[in-house]
Amino acid sequence: MAHKSQAGGIEKNGSLSSILYCKSDLKEGSLQWVKEPLDGQVLMVLSMDNNCSATSFDMELCAEKLKSLGVQVAADQWRRLIQDAVLKPEVRRYMFYNSRAFQIAIAVIFYMSLWTNIYSTVQLCSFGRYWEASVLVTLAAVAATVVVILVIDRRQRKINMNTDVRLAAVNEIFIKHSLILGITDALDGPHNILQLWFVHFNPERCLQSLSAHIMDLQRTQESGLRHCLDQLCVVMEATVQPNPGTEEKTLREESPLLSSRVNLNKEPVTCNELLRLVPEGPPEVMAQQLLVIFSGCYVRLLVTGRLPRAVAEGHLENSSVPCLCQFIETTALNTHHSWFTGR
Repeated sequence: MAHKSQAGGIEKNGSLSSILYCKSDLKEGSLQWVKEPLDGQVLMVLSMDNNCSATSFDMELCAEKLKSLGVQVAADQWRRLIQDAVLKPEVRRYMFYNSRAFQIAIAVIFYMSLWTNIYSTVQLCSFGRYWEASVLVTLAAVAATVVVILVIDRRQRKINMNTDVRLAAVNEIFIKHSLILGITDALDGPHNILQLWFVHFNPERCLQSLSAHIMDLQRTQESGLRHCLDQLCVVMEATVQPNPGTEEKTLREESPLLSSRVNLNKEPVTCNELLRLVPEGPPEVMAQQLLVIFSGCYVRLLVTGRLPRAVAEGHLENSSVPCLCQFIETTALNTHHSWFTGR
């Protein structure tokens, strides 16, 4: 059953929850903006239960909301890209194993296992009979568990190749319409909920600023820039295509002398190749590629409140968080620190 709020534009529909910052025109029966949305403002959120493999995002309602926002994009195109990016079974399994619920379970199991092992070891010593030993064991286990949680949280602040970068193809389409997407997970009781966020973002000012920054790095720190861009790569599995002449010769040499009915099907030979996500090119083209790649990570950190505070004023009005170009400059293009670890 759907519930609509005319003032806030909030709608809930089963497993789907959509948030729109707009008002309803009762005479025309359409949705209109109260004012121009700000950069970094959430326009819509799609939710689904990741525990059930049969559930998915409500694409029909999403298409209606995008149409009301004035986004004219072929529905089949972005639906297929979202399906390939985050709705494949292997991707959903990965997101479950990297979800907050699974991390909490791992932390609890780690604490209990560590406490049991330390306590059993202490009992072999003479001072293990005293109650102070149990307190020390508990403090040590808690301290080690907190360290593990902090390490996991720090890694969550980095770009994730299996989720954030997979949305690059979708963001390449929507960024032309001042929209960028990101995906997060949340706990709703025992359920792991995936949320797809649509955030308003006008890339013009960030594109100009990032292009100028890349041009400056090309002029002053070309080797450092090349090192940073070399970190932005993925490992691709490619099939080796043999030379037709060599393949025919090999087949003749390996053919059996006696006829056999057994058909030997050989598996194709594959090799791993490094694919650079941002190849060398004009500064504006490289800046555009960086904006598309990091937009998914930026949205995820923005809506979860994990973005660092901005050192200088950026392109987000009345906000203490950095804009997208500042985020890229201080992370991916930091020539003194390598931030990208998600190969």
